[in-house]
Order: sequence, then C-alpha cells, then structure tokens
Amino acid sequence: MTYQEAVEYLYTQTPLFQNVGQEAYKEGLYNTVTIDRHLGCPHKLYKTIHVAGTNGKGSVSHTLAAILQASGLKTGLYTSPHLTDFRERIRVNGKPVSPQFVVSFIEKNREFLEPLHPSFFEVTTAMAFSWFAEQEVDVAVIETGLGGRLDCTNIITPVLSIITNIGFDHMKFLGDTLSGIAYEKAGIIKKNVPVIIGEDQPETRTVFERKAEEMGTKIIFAQDNCKIISHEYVNPSKVVYETAALPALESGLAGLCQEKNANTILTAVDELARKRFNIPEAAIRKGFKDVCRMTGLRGRWQIVGKKPDIICDTGHNSHGLKYIAQHLEELSSKPGFGQLRIVMGMVNDKDVTDVLALMPRNAKYYFTQASVKRALEASALKEMAKQAGLTGRAYSTVPLAVAAAQREAAPEDLIFVGGSTFVVADLLSMPDFFIQG
Repeated sequence: MTYQEAVEYLYTQTPLFQNVGQEAYKEGLYNTVTIDRHLGCPHKLYKTIHVAGTNGKGSVSHTLAAILQASGLKTGLYTSPHLTDFRERIRVNGKPVSPQFVVSFIEKNREFLEPLHPSFFEVTTAMAFSWFAEQEVDVAVIETGLGGRLDCTNIITPVLSIITNIGFDHMKFLGDTLSGIAYEKAGIIKKNVPVIIGEDQPETRTVFERKAEEMGTKIIFAQDNCKIISHEYVNPSKVVYETAALPALESGLAGLCQEKNANTILTAVDELARKRFNIPEAAIRKGFKDVCRMTGLRGRWQIVGKKPDIICDTGHNSHGLKYIAQHLEELSSKPGFGQLRIVMGMVNDKDVTDVLALMPRNAKYYFTQASVKRALEASALKEMAKQAGLTGRAYSTVPLAVAAAQREAAPEDLIFVGGSTFVVADLLSMPDFFIQG
C-alpha cells in the first residue's frame, strides 16, 4: 500500500465529514474507546492540552503549539480539517506525520477497524494519538473536531482545557441555541483540570460556570481580565499588540478576530506556568511571531498574492465572518484603496443567509463553489446574495473565479477569497498560484 492508497482508503472506507457532512457524524465514544484500548491507550503517555470552540480553536491551538515548541518541548499538534494534504492534521514540532506511518497504521489495524465501521475522524484521531506516542512527545495540543462532549478527542485527560468561544455552527448536531451549543462544548471540562473560556455571553457563561462547579474545577474567563491594551496593524498580515507584560508583541496572525484569540492564548500561557511549564518570554514572542512557519498554519488572513493583494481566510460561519467583513470594510475605506473584490463560496449546511447579510455592499463578488460534495452551487449562492443586496457573477470552480478577479483587478485593489475552508483549500491547491511565505 502506498501513501496515496492509504489516504484514499481513509476517504472511501470511512465517512469524511468535510465531504459528506451529516452522514459522517457518529455520536458517542464507543468506537473511540474500543480503538484506543486496542492500541494500548497511547494518549496516556504524554501531557495534553484540549481546545474546543466554534471559531478560533485552530489559531489558538497552532500558536500554543508554537510557543511550547519554542520553549524546548517536543510538541504534538492535532487539528482539522486539512487544506491540501491529509498529513497537515498531525504534526510534531511542526513536521507532518510521515507517509510511512500513515501506511503502516492502516495496514496494521484495518482488520480490527473495519468491523467497527469507524468514521474518518475516529481513525484519524487514533492515528494521531499513536504517532505522538511513537514520537515520544512531551505535550500534545489536541483540537476537537465537532462539539466536545461526544467528540472522539474527549477521551483525554488534559492538563488544561480551553473553549475559545460559542457561536452558531453545526446546529444539526450541537443544538440551535447558544446555551445548547455551550453545553456540548463544555463537555470537555474535566475534574481538577482548569478550563479557560476565551469569550462568553450571558447565556453561555452560566452553562460553563455550572459545568465547572459540577466537576469541581477552576474556571477562568479570559475576557474578564483582557491582557491586550491596544493593537496596531503593520500590514494586512502583521499586527503588534501592546500588553503590560509583553510590550510590542508581534503576531503573524492578523484579522480582527485574532485579538480575542491572542488574549485567550496569553491567559493559557499564564495558567500553564502555574502548572510548572517553563515558558520563557522569548518563546512566547517567537511562537506569536513565527506560528505559521513553525506549525505550517495556513489560511488565516494569509496574503497569497501581491499587486493586487490577495488575502484568504478560512472563516466559514456568521460568528467568524463578521470579523472578516468588518476588517474588509475598514481596509476598503482607507485613502488610495481601489476596489474590493470578493471570491466567495459556502457549503450547503451553513448559515448562508446570516453570512450574506454581514458581507460588504461595496464589493464586487465572484460567487463560486469548492470541489466538495457539500458545496453550495455558485448559481444558488448568487441568487441568495442578490436578495441580500450583493451583486456579482457565478463561476463553477474556485480557479475560474480567482482568475476572473485577477483579470479585472487593478494593482491597488484587494481580492479576498473565502466563505468556506474548502474554497481556501482549492485556492491553495492551484498549481501555478503564487503563495507568499
């Protein structure tokens, strides 16, 4: 079996949520516990940090991993989804899992796995835990896939739990109220394991407080003691934060949402220090500044082209896209700015109407669809956008939409590509496209 054959096996033999959506979701931890026991409970061999939330958990997970790595710890990182290569999901000190391990894991375990009919995420999580054990990591940052309470990563007992925020997403599985979604995310809160809540609202705060009290554990609301005094954008992809403890803290992750993420990360670092993690100031600065290079993170307000600037972001729901829309409107109001052009696609199980209501009216739109089954047809998105007062043309693929925007753009224009993780993935997969950095 080759690496490509192993990945194709995962895609075809186990239902993949990013492709088929609801059909891939499996509720409960039976399979996860069964597979974990079969493998010898590898997640018990190293410390873990557990990260959940509607948005921001990828940025928080990657930055924390970069900080820990810069502190001299051998650090595992498990995130999802991937953009262009399956191996992006599982990293040690920023390096993706080896193709040979992916192959050997499937070959060694397929006979045991197949009768269980596990999901793609169940198998991938088990693979990640096993790889981290084989690599003898000191600590692993584990991002939940969907929810928390019944997410298959929730078999770990971490040293710290983090819930970034709560917004409306995956409502078919997690509930259609903020308190209901918060209840599912709060499922990662465990006895004697401190939990940090990055952002909260009145209807979610009580849920978290009740769960922390039930588990007898410490809860920290990061926004109650904001560490960020101010921020300044040096360029569209670089921001400098002022904090009391860390003046002129440079971050490689820009975008308006990142200030809240930065506050969550700094709060987590303080708590890890109380847990006897030795994290020097230099490591914090390096982790913030070089997170993308150190961990391979892509698609977070990433500049991928110049003259005109082309920026992509994986924000994909109303909670995340409101920050993107606000940032785009701020940029487009500056003197000397040309035309804002937005290449946009969404999947068919998202809050499309709510998202379209947030998007800038002064932009020219290039509606498109990603190369996954869940993609909303470009023509349907165009019609829905028309009802929201947004105008543009429809393109059947992301490359066609991007090429059209580039053709029509002047050097002083800005092209934004997003609306869906999978639109960004298609952009970054374009073979002749210039990817900066």
